[in-house]
Amino acid sequence: MEDVLDEIVSTEDLKKFEIMYNKQLQGEAVDTNIQFQYAWCLVRSKYPVDIRKGIMLLEDLFNKTGETEKRDCLYYLAIGNARIKKYPEAMKYVKAFLQLEPSNEQVQRLELLIKKKMEREGLKGMAIAGGVIVGIASVLGLGIAMAKKG
Repeated sequence: MEDVLDEIVSTEDLKKFEIMYNKQLQGEAVDTNIQFQYAWCLVRSKYPVDIRKGIMLLEDLFNKTGETEKRDCLYYLAIGNARIKKYPEAMKYVKAFLQLEPSNEQVQRLELLIKKKMEREGLKGMAIAGGVIVGIASVLGLGIAMAKKG
């Protein structure tokens, strides 16, 4: 399941759906399937700006589609937000999905994965903050020692 957050779309697929989407965008309306496929590719891009664009397209789709499509949008909104480390937002979408379908094992696994990533990122954040504090304390200690010496 962890690879669902690490999966990267091929450049060819992204370009193919981008071209299809942009052609329809120039017409009267964009087919929701084309918009979904393009958004699906974007949230699996290696570039955060693409992922954010995919999230915007999925949010737009969520507001104008039926229940089945809403579930798909919620799932990929959770993945997209998790990929750009917006874990609370990702969890919001997971919870919304699980309200519709509480026994969905795929989404339950995604929820656990996001929670693990949140914990890992939190621990990294604490380690970095701890390192900064130790560094500042060392510099201050050195400064105080030098001031006493002089």
